[in-house]
Amino acid sequence: MQVRPSRPGYHLDMPIRRRGSRAARHRAARPRPSFGQSFFERALEHAIDGLPGPLRPLLDEVAIVVDDVPSPEQRRTAGLRPGDMLYGLYEGVPPTEYGADWVAIPNKITLFREPLEEDFRDPVELAEEIRITLVHELAHHAGFDEDRLADFGVD
Repeated sequence: MQVRPSRPGYHLDMPIRRRGSRAARHRAARPRPSFGQSFFERALEHAIDGLPGPLRPLLDEVAIVVDDVPSPEQRRTAGLRPGDMLYGLYEGVPPTEYGADWVAIPNKITLFREPLEEDFRDPVELAEEIRITLVHELAHHAGFDEDRLADFGVD
């Protein structure tokens, strides 16, 4: 999905990682797991260490942030409806889109811990979805559109 950003300077479309077909459907009777922040951070570090070769240099050009849930501004920018949630969000301008007269805007990938933990209750599945979401957002940072993401197995 392409989303038109609302912040000045963010004039390009920003792809987002939404809940998808891999997501477990919510069950009111199921308590939310408590993996803990350290598990999530270790899984993210492991995902970063295991990045495919072509994506590793992109880490120098983007900040990776973990938030519990999207901020109200991120929700508005992404055009989320009530009940919609994101796993990850790329905010910035891919290096392939820079113009000679542009001022570089900091690039940021945010992974949202609570939606990921809620939909992927098994630790192995959660770690895999963290990896998929990270690669998905890094590929957007590299300028890949949704069609190219299948090449990385993160469509």
